[in-house]
Amino acid sequence: MKILTIINPISGIGSKSNIPSLIAEVFAREPHELFITYSQRAGHARELAAQAVDKHYDCVIAVGGDGTVNEIAQSLRYTDVALGIIPKGSGNGLARALKLPLTVSKALDVIKAGHIRTIDCCEAEDHPFFCTCGLGFDAEVSNKFAQAGTRGPITYARTMIESFLQNEPKEYKLTIDGKSFVEKAFLVTCANAPQYGNNAYIAPLADLEDGKMDVVIIRPFNPLEAPQLALQLFTKRINSNSNLDTYKAENLIIERDREGVVHIDGDPVMLGKRIKVRTYGRSLKVFAPENYD
Repeated sequence: MKILTIINPISGIGSKSNIPSLIAEVFAREPHELFITYSQRAGHARELAAQAVDKHYDCVIAVGGDGTVNEIAQSLRYTDVALGIIPKGSGNGLARALKLPLTVSKALDVIKAGHIRTIDCCEAEDHPFFCTCGLGFDAEVSNKFAQAGTRGPITYARTMIESFLQNEPKEYKLTIDGKSFVEKAFLVTCANAPQYGNNAYIAPLADLEDGKMDVVIIRPFNPLEAPQLALQLFTKRINSNSNLDTYKAENLIIERDREGVVHIDGDPVMLGKRIKVRTYGRSLKVFAPENYD
């Protein structure tokens, strides 16, 4: 194979200094062409991956979190270039959804084994996502987390608590595959994958290959119910919560009274009052374990 590895040096926590040598050791045993580079700014990984497509690479390996994976995957959609993932982010949502190992050596073993899944992609306006996008509480968490000076689970937990205390549910008009209704919601999440990351399962039944997203709506609830909701989120039982509804959708339109932040695979972006979300079935080739069920 002709392989490009793109390392995001600032994603997640922990050093990545030994990763180039580990990758070189694995692929030096067979006649592969291996190139390793680093992303230098937001959007750079997407540009590097697009160049790899133009130069007929067989594989691009993303070393980083969901933001890095998102950038690279954007350029690999609808091509024969496969995405390899070495999870080194804070949440690693897509890697976990694909049942990828979280250690570098075992993630490399998956890539070397060569089994490929072709998964769906979604877009919110013209912003592709492969795990989740959302409005309301989770978007506010994403926005605050992006502005935090440190990363890691402690910072994320503190951010969640602060956002929960400040959150005000909003009213949305939702049009799901042509059928409209109005709902006041704590959050609205569009899930291509079952989880946000860190094993927080917002849509336990979401399927990466069914050509549909799971639209999850959590209605306003009593603050005393928050611990139960959090427990259900991390035990794959959130669908049993009486304040939650889930819909399968190929297309979704979300309308709100003002523009605001939306998270795209964990990264905050500002979008307008009307947001169109679409699903594109089986549009990305990605290395994954052969027995992933």
